[in-house]
Amino acid sequence: MSEPSPETRDRFPHFLTIPTRWMDNDIYAHVNNVVYYSYFDTVINEYLIRAGGLDIHGGEVIGVCAESSCSFKASFAFPEDVEAGLRVGHLGNRSVRYEIGLFKEGCEEAAAVGSFVHVFVERATMKAVPIPDRLRKALETLQV
Repeated sequence: MSEPSPETRDRFPHFLTIPTRWMDNDIYAHVNNVVYYSYFDTVINEYLIRAGGLDIHGGEVIGVCAESSCSFKASFAFPEDVEAGLRVGHLGNRSVRYEIGLFKEGCEEAAAVGSFVHVFVERATMKAVPIPDRLRKALETLQV
């Protein structure tokens, strides 16, 4: 069985630099695996708020995580910056699958790759609803 091709920067249309924090490191002196998921959440929600107009405090529609995964290729450690790349792998009517690459500064190959599925729901009922138009337009620009 052959190894899949490494993820490279050129496959991600949106980037956000996220500084690691002192508390991100674990006893093994690298960023703990659970923190990578917070980086995924950060790059996704920063984009949805800024480009898609998502109102996380009072909006009628919110995105909830239905699934996430991560493959680790190399570790990060404080005080490195994480350069998080974001793209849309699948855009459905009520859900989206994001694909994320976490890159070390100046490196072309991802140190970690992941996926994250949001289902959009009505905040009041938590019932799935179609992705609002403004969010959909923002997500369409991330499709490759």
